[in-house]
Amino acid sequence: MIKAWFKSGSPWIWMTAGAVSLNLILVVGLLLLIAVRGLGHFWPADIIEYRYQDRDGPESSIIGEAVATSLLPAAQARAAGHELLDNGEYLVQHLVKTGNRDILGSDFRWIQQQYIHSQSTPDDLIMVERREWGNFYGRLLAVKEDGAVIAQGEQAWQVAQQKLATVLEQHDEIDSLQDHEVGAINYELERLRLKQRALELKNAWNDAAKQEFAAQKQTYEKQYQAIQQQIGKLSKESKRYSLVVAEAGQKEISLPLNRVVKMTRPNTMSVLDKCIEYVGNFATFVSDEPREANTEGGIFPAIFGTVLMVMLMAVVVTPFGVIAAVYLREYAKQGFITRVIRIAVNNLAGVPSIVYGVFGLGFFVYIIGGNIDRLFFPEAAPAPVFGTPGLLWASLTLALMTLPVVIVATEEGLSRIPKSIREGSLALGATKAETLWRTVLPMASPAIMTGLILAVARAAGEVAPLMLVGVVKLAPTLPLDGNFPYLHLDRKFMHLGFHIYDVGFQSPNVEAARPLVYATSLLLVMVIIGLNMFAISIRNNLREKYRALEN
Repeated sequence: MIKAWFKSGSPWIWMTAGAVSLNLILVVGLLLLIAVRGLGHFWPADIIEYRYQDRDGPESSIIGEAVATSLLPAAQARAAGHELLDNGEYLVQHLVKTGNRDILGSDFRWIQQQYIHSQSTPDDLIMVERREWGNFYGRLLAVKEDGAVIAQGEQAWQVAQQKLATVLEQHDEIDSLQDHEVGAINYELERLRLKQRALELKNAWNDAAKQEFAAQKQTYEKQYQAIQQQIGKLSKESKRYSLVVAEAGQKEISLPLNRVVKMTRPNTMSVLDKCIEYVGNFATFVSDEPREANTEGGIFPAIFGTVLMVMLMAVVVTPFGVIAAVYLREYAKQGFITRVIRIAVNNLAGVPSIVYGVFGLGFFVYIIGGNIDRLFFPEAAPAPVFGTPGLLWASLTLALMTLPVVIVATEEGLSRIPKSIREGSLALGATKAETLWRTVLPMASPAIMTGLILAVARAAGEVAPLMLVGVVKLAPTLPLDGNFPYLHLDRKFMHLGFHIYDVGFQSPNVEAARPLVYATSLLLVMVIIGLNMFAISIRNNLREKYRALEN
């Protein structure tokens, strides 16, 4: 009976179903782990004040957020030099985010449960997110304006929030002037310098050109000076205010308000307040620029760079993949050569991605980019324009890497088109090209979109080749801005995958970077899912449109 059951094929069906179920459980579990660890980072946790005294020191106060708890077996704890006061089986340790890196030297500290005398969550404890040195935890004592105290005690918190809102507006205005106005002037001055150099190379740098360029340069310099005066005025105004705060050791510290991003008192927040704060923290994370070696702030440049690179890759790989597939399927004589080409295409899909990176660096950057610089940008020498890694070469490298996927998927789609449809079109007088363009390719478009979806999924997650052809740890400007030609294909860019690698494995502040790794991983998955869902919706519409024709 068992032999008959095996012969029926049912065991293999159950094994296949079990394998699929196991894979789905693993994928869902991984996504849940990433989501819980990543999204939990944005929740405003209570600030705890510990009264702590270990065996070697006096009683002290420790202020911070409880991050994690670990149980260390007694034998392992004693081997590590710890003493268990109650002869318990485990040593309980808490990881506390104490912040105040400029004072304590690190953001995190392990403390032992057996040395904690008491812990509380006083309402007057504050968290100050700073532009440098991470968070500050302590108490607000007073607010100063030009060195004079303007508020203290209970009034200090409200006044500090009002002044911080004003300073943040001034900071945003300064950033806008520097990024847009000053950036545009510097960009035009650089273009003017390159034009002058081009005229010098052509021996056309005469007195008339000198006067014209001098007049333009003087105009830009006047605009630059006016903006610098405006920035200086705003900067001086924002430096008038400061906070007087006390850290856990009651040491008073002065914090300039222009270096503060946000102030909160999590212990006084209700659940609704914390939910609102949580949404704000997440929105800031996806819309702000990174700070502190990418361990603070947001990741907007990385999201922008990833999406833009994938879109450019899709624009390049789709026509090339479709043309190659149409030639192989519709025009090429089926024989030994086409079989060799198909084998080569299939093998290309298995080439390690770093090999594509090396090829892109050598062929696209050094050979093509170097020749483009020599032909079209000699005035920029010795600085490279396209002869250096950038957005264009990264997109082309990934397009080359994902090209086999699009070719194979398109060929599969073309093979499924019934022969009768081609013959019917030809019988009605259409040429082969018209048949392909108006009948066969539209019907094969769902398969083309399937290939594109697979290509996008692979390209968005690749990191190794991008490290050679354009991705950097921190890009000062986005590839897309208001300066002509608006889309700067020669610029380097940030990428979510490389950001995860950099923050997770290159950051000196590992504990601070860990939740960011989970959060960025979750965002990368969401970006890939979003791009795929967009392509899937297009594919489904196309499939419905041509379903009747297929039948």
